[in-house]
Amino acid sequence: MKKPRAIIIFIFVLTLLAILINVPKANFLGREFSHIKINTKFYKNDLEPKLGLDLAGGVQLTMSADMTGVDLGDQPSALESAKNIVEQRINSLGVAEATVQTAKTAGQKMLVVEIPGISDIDQAIDLVKKAAHLEFRIISDNSLLDSTTSANPANYISSGLTGKDLKRAIASPSNDPQTPGYTVDLEFNSDGAKKLEQITTDHLNQPMAMFLDEKPVSWPPPTIRSAIADGKAQISGNFDSASARDLAIQLNTGALPVPLKIESQTRIGPTIGRDAIEKSIIATIIGLTSVALFMLVYYRILGLFAVSALALYSLLVFSAFKFLGVTLTLAGIAGFVLSIGMAVDANILIFERIKEEIKWGKPKHEALFAGFDRAWSSIRDSNISSLITTVILFEFGTGPIKGFAVTLAIGILISMFSAITVTRNLLKTFWVGKI
Repeated sequence: MKKPRAIIIFIFVLTLLAILINVPKANFLGREFSHIKINTKFYKNDLEPKLGLDLAGGVQLTMSADMTGVDLGDQPSALESAKNIVEQRINSLGVAEATVQTAKTAGQKMLVVEIPGISDIDQAIDLVKKAAHLEFRIISDNSLLDSTTSANPANYISSGLTGKDLKRAIASPSNDPQTPGYTVDLEFNSDGAKKLEQITTDHLNQPMAMFLDEKPVSWPPPTIRSAIADGKAQISGNFDSASARDLAIQLNTGALPVPLKIESQTRIGPTIGRDAIEKSIIATIIGLTSVALFMLVYYRILGLFAVSALALYSLLVFSAFKFLGVTLTLAGIAGFVLSIGMAVDANILIFERIKEEIKWGKPKHEALFAGFDRAWSSIRDSNISSLITTVILFEFGTGPIKGFAVTLAIGILISMFSAITVTRNLLKTFWVGKI
C-alpha cells in the first residue's frame, strides 16, 4: 500500500503477459498470430491448453493385473512397475496427457488408462498389454574402452542376461561410507547367477548397460568392479531414495511382468469432446457475465473495479493452467467456474465493510483501509478451509476429482491475489485518488 504506483505497473505488466499467453491462434491479413511459447535450455512449454479425455476424445481402458505367481509382498511393486511401463509405452506413441492410475476393486488390482486424442486405438492396446523386456548388455568389442562411459547406446550388444534371470531388485541405504546414499541390490536366479559370473569375469572394469523395452535405464551405465559368483549384484552411484526406488521399479518391471487383461474399453469420439468444450465455454461466459452484472448493478463504481479484477483473474487462471500443464477436463472446468464465484465473494465482503465505514462518517481512504483489514480474517479463513478441502479431494479422489481439486485450488490462490492486491490497489489509485 505504500507504493501503489509500482504495484499498478506490476499489475499492468502481469495483465499484458497473461494476454500474450492466452492469445488464440488466428489469421489476419494473411499472417498467423498465436500466443507466445517458451523454449529455453531449462524449460520448454508450447503453452497449448491440455485437454482431458472427455474434451479431446480418445479411449479409456480398465485392466486387471494377474498376480498369479507373484509373492504377496511383491504385488504392490509389480503393480507400480506395470503402471510406470504402461506410461512410458503410451508416451512413446507421442500421445500427450495420457494418464495411468492404479485402483483396487473387489480384491482385484486394476490399472485405469486414459489416452486422449488417439487415432490408432488397437495399436495402443497391443502396446499396453505387451510384456516388458529387460536386457543386460555389454560394450561391443569394436568400441574404444576409453570412451565407454559416454558411449552411445548403439555401442552395446546383448550379453544373454535378461529380465527372466532376475528375481528381484530392491532399493536400500548404502552400507559403504565411501558411497553414501542409496544402492539398488539385484538378486538373480540360478541360471542368471551362472550367466552373471561369466559376464563379470570376462568384462571386468567394463560397463554393463540395462535396457528396458530397447531403451537404456540409468545412463551412463554402471561399471563391473569385480567378478560376481553368488548371483547378487549391487548398483551404486549418486542415488537418493526416490531415484533408487524408481530404478528398482523399472528393473522389477522386466523381472516381474504382470499380465494385463482388458476388463472394459470406453471410446469417446472427438465430436462429443467438441460439444462438451462448446457447452463449457458457454457456461464460463454465462458465469462471468452474471457475476459481472451483479457487481456492477449492486456496487456500481466499486463493482467496476471488482469486474476489472475479475477479468485479470480469469486471464491469470488460464495462464496458470497453460504454464503448469494442467489437463482440463469437464470436472476441472467446473472447478474453475466455481472459483469465479469464490473470487467475487472476497470483494463482496470487502465492499460491504467499506460501505459500513462510509456510513459511519469515515473518509474514503480510511474506509478503504478499515474495509480490507476487517474483512481479511474472514477471507483468509474461508479460503484456507477451501484449500484444505481441495487437498483432501486430490489425495483421495480419482482422475476427474483430482482435476476438479487442482483447478479449484489454483483458482482460490489467484482469487486471493486478485481481491487483496489487484482490487485494493485499483481502489486506492483510482477511487481514493492517491498514487
